[in-house]
Amino acid sequence: MSTLAANLGAAVPVERVGTWKRRAIAILLMAGIASFFWVDSRYPSLLKKYHAGAQIKVAGTLSFDKVYAVDRTMPLATRVWKTSVNWLNTNRIGMTFGFFFAAAALTFLGTIASRRTRFAPANALVGAIAGMPLGVCANCVAPIGRALYASGMSTESVLATMFSSPTLNVVVLAMTFSLFPAQVGILKLATVFVMIFGVAPLLGIGQKQLNADVCELKIPARETWRDALVGIAKTYGKSFWYVLRAGLPLMLVAAVLGAFVAEVVPQSALLGNVTFLGILAVALIGTFLPVPMAFDVVIAYIAWSKGVPLAYVVALVCTLGIYSVYSFSVVGKTISWRVASSVYGAVAGLGTLAGLLAWSWK
Repeated sequence: MSTLAANLGAAVPVERVGTWKRRAIAILLMAGIASFFWVDSRYPSLLKKYHAGAQIKVAGTLSFDKVYAVDRTMPLATRVWKTSVNWLNTNRIGMTFGFFFAAAALTFLGTIASRRTRFAPANALVGAIAGMPLGVCANCVAPIGRALYASGMSTESVLATMFSSPTLNVVVLAMTFSLFPAQVGILKLATVFVMIFGVAPLLGIGQKQLNADVCELKIPARETWRDALVGIAKTYGKSFWYVLRAGLPLMLVAAVLGAFVAEVVPQSALLGNVTFLGILAVALIGTFLPVPMAFDVVIAYIAWSKGVPLAYVVALVCTLGIYSVYSFSVVGKTISWRVASSVYGAVAGLGTLAGLLAWSWK
């Protein structure tokens, strides 16, 4: 048994079962949670933003909506507090879905014997396909990534899911290509594909994988529907607690840290002449900020329309949204801090390269 499995085994609430009844119930549970979120909230909201086109607006530094108005004349502590609340309010639905769906996914995957292949790019492809329809931002997908890893899925599958959900969503892609020149959208896609099929598999190589067998629970072959339902309910409760106990405190910390960085950076910082250090700083900050779904495309477009140089705008487009301080903390706590830091560096590095390339365009 690996050291990682030994350390996490007692805490990971995975139950491997051999009954189709539990698997069927788990599938219905996932489908119900996802359908309610997609139909009632996420896709109507995304389509509304898409149809708004160039007229789309944001209400807060890190949010589409606001509970509190924030003015730059306010003390920093007040601005950070109010921006944190605004961010939590904007993310409340997506984050709720993230926690509930993560528990359902972990419950379902516990009914499957094989969760990864020996071929890292194939694992990354599975993760990318799984993440595309989720429709959640880099923050809300983090609890789902934690659940996937706890189930025994490969590191590359987990990271690919987390990368593809906020970036390869069809509505977000349509917004990107409708608001920006085609070369900006293509460059954005190129950085995403490098993260999914280059960085994720590389980080998965040699990474110790959680051995889900340490949590295996033998279930009688002849199980009634009532027994299966009770079993799923118990497993779901354990899974939900496993995701929530780490994800919720880190979410609150990320809200404050993200608000602090967003409020400290001067509003005029992106105006003026483009420099290499400026592009690097934009990429580093963009990778850090925990923005909601599609906020990266919208805020970058607004910045561009106000005269921010395209090099800085491209650096924002390629770093905002795919990763964040919250993703970093969840990946670090769940997989390893080395992987979390490597992903941060890769996103910031690709964003810097993209900004430099845009700087060279005439």
